[in-house]
Amino acid sequence: MAGTLNANLLLAVPLAPLAGAAVAGLLGTQFFGNVVGRKTVTAATILGVLVAFIISAFTLNDVINGAGFNGTIYNWMTVAGMKMEVGFQIDSLSAMMMCVVTFVSLMVHIYTIGYMAEDEGYNRFFSYISLFTFSMLMLVMSNNFLQLFFGWEAVGLVSYLLIGFWYTRPTAIFANMKAFLVNRVGDFGFILGIGLLLAYAGSMNYQEVFAKREALALLTLPGTDWMLLTVACICLFIGAMGKSAQFPLHVWLPDSMEGPTPISALIHAATMVTAGIFMVSRMSPLFELSDTALSFIIIIGSITALFMGFLGIIQNDIKRVVAYSTLSQLGYMTVALGCSAYSVAVFHLMTHAFFKALLFLGAGSVIIGMHHDQDIRNMGGLRKYMPITWITSLLGSLALIGTPFFSGFYSKDSIIEAVAETHIVGAGFAQFAVLAGVFVTAFYSFRMYFLVFHGEERFGKAHAHDDHHAPAVAAHDDHGHDDHGHDEDHDDHAHHGLEPGQKPHESPFVVWFPLVALAIPSVIIGALAIGPMLFGDFFKGVIFVGENHHAMEELAHEFHGPVAMAIHSLTSLPLWLAIAGVASSYYCYMINPRVPAWFFAKFHAVHTLLDNKYYMDKFNQAVFAGGARLLGEGLWNFGDKKLIDGLLVNGSAKLVGWFSTLTRLAQTGYIYHYAFVMILGILGFLVYFLPFWHA
Repeated sequence: MAGTLNANLLLAVPLAPLAGAAVAGLLGTQFFGNVVGRKTVTAATILGVLVAFIISAFTLNDVINGAGFNGTIYNWMTVAGMKMEVGFQIDSLSAMMMCVVTFVSLMVHIYTIGYMAEDEGYNRFFSYISLFTFSMLMLVMSNNFLQLFFGWEAVGLVSYLLIGFWYTRPTAIFANMKAFLVNRVGDFGFILGIGLLLAYAGSMNYQEVFAKREALALLTLPGTDWMLLTVACICLFIGAMGKSAQFPLHVWLPDSMEGPTPISALIHAATMVTAGIFMVSRMSPLFELSDTALSFIIIIGSITALFMGFLGIIQNDIKRVVAYSTLSQLGYMTVALGCSAYSVAVFHLMTHAFFKALLFLGAGSVIIGMHHDQDIRNMGGLRKYMPITWITSLLGSLALIGTPFFSGFYSKDSIIEAVAETHIVGAGFAQFAVLAGVFVTAFYSFRMYFLVFHGEERFGKAHAHDDHHAPAVAAHDDHGHDDHGHDEDHDDHAHHGLEPGQKPHESPFVVWFPLVALAIPSVIIGALAIGPMLFGDFFKGVIFVGENHHAMEELAHEFHGPVAMAIHSLTSLPLWLAIAGVASSYYCYMINPRVPAWFFAKFHAVHTLLDNKYYMDKFNQAVFAGGARLLGEGLWNFGDKKLIDGLLVNGSAKLVGWFSTLTRLAQTGYIYHYAFVMILGILGFLVYFLPFWHA
């Protein structure tokens, strides 16, 4: 059914969640006096996202059958021939992203009913997550840089609101401000890249810019010998480094755990952090013309994939383990982009969205069962108390580490193979990073799994955290807080977790149903999609790969179907590294817990380095925050106090006072003094003008 998609139907995709957000945010809060209650808010927001998902699914089906859309929906203004408009470009890339975003968002909305049931900000939270969905849909559906930038900034703004949802907690306020400021750094580079392309291409429409890419590739940046397209692409990628949390702009993402668990799943799985990966894939016609930009991308991705994985090993907060896993997997996607394997990056983006949302929501289910205790050292043996959460979390973990036949296997192994086939500068380090990352990912993922679901039951007891199980820092997001914004959060000595004698319990249906729904694609979507997405025509005409980049050709040559790929992996290094990681974690935390304590004692300096997150936060605080503070204090002391207040304001007042003092001396009140001054004035007048009279 080739043809053009219905523009009005497409418009309903982002507008339906926006309408739900409006009902919840305006009518369901004190803004308009709580006109509607929780049931109406829940129905409106879930219906909005459900409508968006159904239309997205039909749209994807139509796109697979040859339909498409690329046009203007609304022309905002035209300035000197430059069009500023709202437009959609619906092809296989955007249609796939629409389905992933709306499906994961729908599951998060349903999950939120149970998770936020006791929270006073229930309606406000639903408004935020629907608005978040709207923002991401506007981003992925756009056909021009203006709308892309609107969606880009909107997801940043709403993430600020969500991370700081419990705004009475100082840690939440610090975390959302940190996320906002770090993203501003990336966004500065992003808007510079857009500005360069606009200045030299004369348009903000994707297709019009792509049409001029050969001409742009010949230009250099004025005043330098740098290639213009290289500079523009690196600037665009700096924007992606902020949104997709790549080193060194990754520091905001672990702290975003201060928000409620449902939004952790939404931010980390399907929306904000994937925006950068999507953007680079969409811009593949430009990035393909700059090997320098691709080398920059692959090196940054490699650093993120490996070194962020190390940090997951020492985390004790269940959500932070999953958060560092997200950082590492985003590094894998970025490495794939640097290899010109854009379709592989997007494929991993899709599979990762399902199993990472599953792991986050599973972590939230555990937190509910543990009465809001997030420390994995206080858990153990939950398998028999929470069977649905256990089995779904196991499936998500198996997908994450790349177990054959699971979705993560097909995408992750494809990235590793693509790195091996590429010859771009930095590929050698990238190959080491992605292979080492396989072991690290398996180790920290199953460390968490074993400590939570197997072994000794450690809940309902007093815990000194003596490092028998895992040497690391304090629990509860490192701040002594739980994951719910209740009043006890403000009491540093409040008890969280199960009382002695209490047992964990399985979560209610609205919490475990999304886990089951996400577990299904986490298992099967990889095998179903790898053929058409990587080696078929799914991305034909959408993602471009240059003739000098052969990684995808080599992958296609070696691919003989999903079953053959899984069987072949049984003799491959990545699988055995993953098995080694699982076996090591099992030995260390189930068989011989003294091993981690020994490592802690012998390699205390390494642990301290990891515990302090490579001192990146301290560096940023000292250099950037400290430098800004010194600059601010300097401007205040010199500029404000001395220059403005001291010289301009107080100085002018003193000058007037001094002049007034002088003139007051002449104001004696005696007439003969005034007459004398008049005579002196006339005399001076005569003396001054006497030469003119003679002339």
